[in-house]
Amino acid sequence: MKKPIQKTVVKILKIVGITFIGVLFLMFILPVIFPDAITNKVKAYANEKLNGELSFKETNLSFFTHFPSLTLTLDDFLLKGSQPFEKDTLVAAKEIAFGINVKSIFFGDKIKIDKIYLSEGLINVKVNKKGQPNYNVYISESNETASDTSSASIQLERIDIKKVRLLYDDKSTNILIKAKELNYLGKGDLHASIFDLKTKAQIQGFDFTFDNEDYLKNKTVNAELVTKINTNSLSLLFQENNLKINKLPVDFKGKFDFLKNGYNLDFTVKSENSQLNDFFTALPPQFVTWLSKTSVKGKTDLLFTLKGKYIAEENRKPNIHFNMKIREGYIAYNKSPIAADNIFLNFDTKLPSLDTEQLELKIDSIYFDVGKDFFNGNVKWKGMTNPEIDARVRSRLDLAKLDQAIGIENMTLKGIFSADIVSKGKYIKEKNQFPVTKGDLELKNGFIHSTYYPNPITSINCKAKATNQTGQMKDLYIQLDPASFSFENKPFSLIASFNNFEDINYDIKANGELDIERIYKVFSQKGLNVTGYAKMDLALKGKQSDATNGRYSNLQNSGSLVLKKIKINSEFLPLPFVIEEGDFSFYQDKMNFTNFMATYGKSDFKMNGYIENVINFALSENQVLKGSFKVESDFIQVTEFLTISAEKDNEEQSVSEFGVVVIPSQFDFKLNANAKKINFDELNIENLTGNVKVNQGKLALQNTLFSLIGTRVAMDAVYFHETPTRANFDYKIKATDFDIKRAYNEIPLFKEMASAAEYAEGIVSLDYKIAGKLDGNMTPVFPSLFGGGTLSVKNVKMKGFKLFNTVSQKTETEALKDPDISKIDIKTTVKNNIIKIERFKFKVSGFRPRIEGETSFDGKLNLKMRIGLPPLGIIGIPIKVTGTQDNPIIGLGKKSEDLEETEYVEGMENLPKTQEVIPTTELPVVTPKDSIKN
Repeated sequence: MKKPIQKTVVKILKIVGITFIGVLFLMFILPVIFPDAITNKVKAYANEKLNGELSFKETNLSFFTHFPSLTLTLDDFLLKGSQPFEKDTLVAAKEIAFGINVKSIFFGDKIKIDKIYLSEGLINVKVNKKGQPNYNVYISESNETASDTSSASIQLERIDIKKVRLLYDDKSTNILIKAKELNYLGKGDLHASIFDLKTKAQIQGFDFTFDNEDYLKNKTVNAELVTKINTNSLSLLFQENNLKINKLPVDFKGKFDFLKNGYNLDFTVKSENSQLNDFFTALPPQFVTWLSKTSVKGKTDLLFTLKGKYIAEENRKPNIHFNMKIREGYIAYNKSPIAADNIFLNFDTKLPSLDTEQLELKIDSIYFDVGKDFFNGNVKWKGMTNPEIDARVRSRLDLAKLDQAIGIENMTLKGIFSADIVSKGKYIKEKNQFPVTKGDLELKNGFIHSTYYPNPITSINCKAKATNQTGQMKDLYIQLDPASFSFENKPFSLIASFNNFEDINYDIKANGELDIERIYKVFSQKGLNVTGYAKMDLALKGKQSDATNGRYSNLQNSGSLVLKKIKINSEFLPLPFVIEEGDFSFYQDKMNFTNFMATYGKSDFKMNGYIENVINFALSENQVLKGSFKVESDFIQVTEFLTISAEKDNEEQSVSEFGVVVIPSQFDFKLNANAKKINFDELNIENLTGNVKVNQGKLALQNTLFSLIGTRVAMDAVYFHETPTRANFDYKIKATDFDIKRAYNEIPLFKEMASAAEYAEGIVSLDYKIAGKLDGNMTPVFPSLFGGGTLSVKNVKMKGFKLFNTVSQKTETEALKDPDISKIDIKTTVKNNIIKIERFKFKVSGFRPRIEGETSFDGKLNLKMRIGLPPLGIIGIPIKVTGTQDNPIIGLGKKSEDLEETEYVEGMENLPKTQEVIPTTELPVVTPKDSIKN
C-alpha cells in the first residue's frame, strides 16, 4: 500500500513541479516574445485616450516587478496637462507600471490593463482663474455602449500609489492643497463612463490653504472612500467617506460636478460627539506642541457645508456654513492646578455666495471659568461694510491665572483685566449711524514678558471708555485715560479723548520714548524684524471743523516728534519706506520737517519743509495732505516704485506686469527737486533740477533740467495713473546738439520712434511733444500716442541704411548711398500708430532728394521721394517706397495706399492688423535717361 501512495505523491509532485517550471518559464519567456506587441498596443491606447503630451525614458515588461502581475513599466514617466496647461507637468514619476491581463494577450483583439502602479512621483493639478483645469487628458466614451476599436482598455482591479507628492492649486477658488507621502490603494473601471472608485488612502503630511490662510498644516490623514464617477458629465459622488485627520473622525459626503466653465458643489463634512482633544490634533502645527503638554477634555460637534455653483465668469459662488459646539470643556496646561473649565460654545457662521457683505456670524454663547474669574459673551454680526451688531461681553480675568491655565507659549502675562461691553445697532458711516454702545475696558498692573527679549513691558495701565446713547456719530464719545507703560526704564503715557465724530473734538497728550524694535521683539516671531525709534512730547487739542475752515488760532497743537529707522509699508508702494532719521515739530495745523533722511530700496532722499492739514488728514478719510519740500537725492531707482500687479497665469504665456507708478490722490505737494542720478530701466539721468507738483493723483514736472546722453535737456511732463496697470502721460522735451547714435542705443522710446537712427552717426537736436498711455511695464502703448515736433539735423552720416541704399541701387545713382546730411529740419506728427513725415529737402553730391510720407510703429513704410538731378534739381525721379524698413519695396510714381491706422480703444488689443505683402515682379532699373520732369 505504501508504494502506490508514494508513486501517487511523486507523480503529483512531478506535475506540480513541471507546472511550476512551465509557469516560471512562461513568466520569463512571455516578456521576451511579446514586448514590442504589448508596448505598441499600450502606446496606441495612450494616443487614442490621452490628449496630453506623454513621454518616458524606456520600457520594461516583466512578471517580477509587481509579482505576480505581468506589468509594463515606463521609467521616468511624464504626462503633461490639457490646454491651457499643455506645457506644465500633470503627472511625473520615477516609474509607472500597467498591470496587463495575461489572458487578453492570447484571447481577444485588445490588451486589457487591470492594474496601475505609480511610485515616487508628483501629481500636479492646476486650475486657472477661469476655472480651466489641466487634468482633462482622458478621453472617455460618449456612452457605455459605445463601440471600442482601441487596442487596449482600462478596467482597474488595483490602483496602487506609493510615496507620491500631490499638489492641487486652484486659482479660481483660491484653494491650495498639498500632500506628501501619499499612499493610495483603490480600484475602478476607468473604461466605463460611470464607475465606482473604492479606495484607501494615507497621507503623512496634508496642507489645506484657502485664500492664503492655512487651515490644515502637515496633518496625517487616513481615509476609506467610495466615490461614484461619471466621466460623461464629469461628476463625482462621494457616497461613503470616513476620514481621520490626525485623531479627529470626520464623515464626508457630497457631490462635485465639473461644468464647462466652473463647478457645482454640494459638500457636507461632519464630526459628531467627538472628543475636544481630537479636534485640537487637527489644528495647525503650533497647537500640536501645546497639546502634548495640555490636558484637554470635553465634547464637540462640527458641521461644515459648501453648496452651490462656482462660475468665475458669471461671478457665481457657493454658500458656506460652519457650526461648532463645545460642551463641558476643560483645559489645564502642564498639570496646572488652575484650569479653564466649564467651557461652553455655540458658534455659527454663514457666508452666502462667498460674499463678506452677506456674512452672518452668531456666537449665542461663549463661556469659561478660571477659578473665580470668568469670561461670558454673546455676539451677533451681519454684513461687513455696514455691519449690524448685537454684542454683550462681560469678563474679569487674572491674566496670570489664565496664562497658567491655558499655557500661552513663549509669553508671560500678568494683570487684572475687566470688560463690560454692550453694543447694539448698525454702523453706517454715510448716514452717521453708530451702534448704541456702553463699554468699559480696564487693565491694571499689566506685565508682558516674552522669550524673544530679556526684559518685560511693565506697569501697563489702561482705562478705556466708549459711550453712544442715541446711535448717532455725533454722540459717540471715546476716552483713554490713562494709557501708560514702562519699558527699559523709560516711561510712556498717553491721554486722549474724542467726541462728536461728525466734527471730531480731540484732546491728545503723549509723552515718552518708544524703541519700536525692542518692543516688537517682545511679541516677535522668528524670521520677522521691525526696527524704529520714536520720542515724542505732543499736546494736540482742537476741533476738526476749525482745521477744515482755516481757523488755526482755535487749534492748540504743539510739540515735537523724533523718528529714527522707522519702516513704513504703504498700499501704494511695493517696498518699505524707511525713515533713517527725522525731526518734526508741530504748530497749529503744520508739521515741520528738519533734516528728514529717508531711503526706499536703493533710493535716498533728504527733505526739509512742512506739511499742513495734518490733524484733519489723520481724522478723516477724504482730506488732502498738503506740503512744500526741498528734496535732494544722490540716487533714485524709479523701477523700485512700480506697483506689482496681479500676475497672469502661467498658462496665459507666463506674462507678468510690474504695474505703473501710482500717485496717491490724497496728497497736494510742491517739491523743489535736486537729484544727482536717476535710473529707470536702462535710462540714466544726471543732475536733475526742477519743480515737482503732486496733486489729485497727478505728477507734474515744470522747468526741469537734466543731463542725458551727454547733453543738457529741458523737460516738462504730466503723469497720472488710471489703473494699477495703465497710466497717462503728456511729455515735452527739448535737447540741443546730442549724439544720435547714443540716443538710439540708450533711450528706448527714441529707438521706437526714430528707428532709422540705428544707421545714423552725428549731431542732432530735438524739440518734441508726445502724449499717450503707458502699460503695466511703463512701456508706451503705441496706438495711443499723439503729438509731434522737429528733429533738426546738424551733421549726420547715414551708413548702411537699407532704405536709402536700396533706392540708390534701383536708380543707379550714388545719391542716397551712405549720404552725409546736414542742416535739415524734419517735422513729424504722431497719431493712431502712424508717424507722418512732412516734406523736407536736402542736398547730397549734387543731387536734391525730397522726402515725405508716413511710417508705422511696426516698421511699415509709405514714403514718397523725388531725387532731383544735377545741376538744379529741375529734372527729378518720382519714387514710392512701401513694404517695411527691413524689406523696402521701391517703385516709380507718386500714388500709394495709405498705411492702416490703429485707433486706440481702451481694453482692446490695440495692435495693427497684419497686412499680407503680395509679391511683385522685379522692378526695372530706373536710370537718369528714363527720368521725367516733375
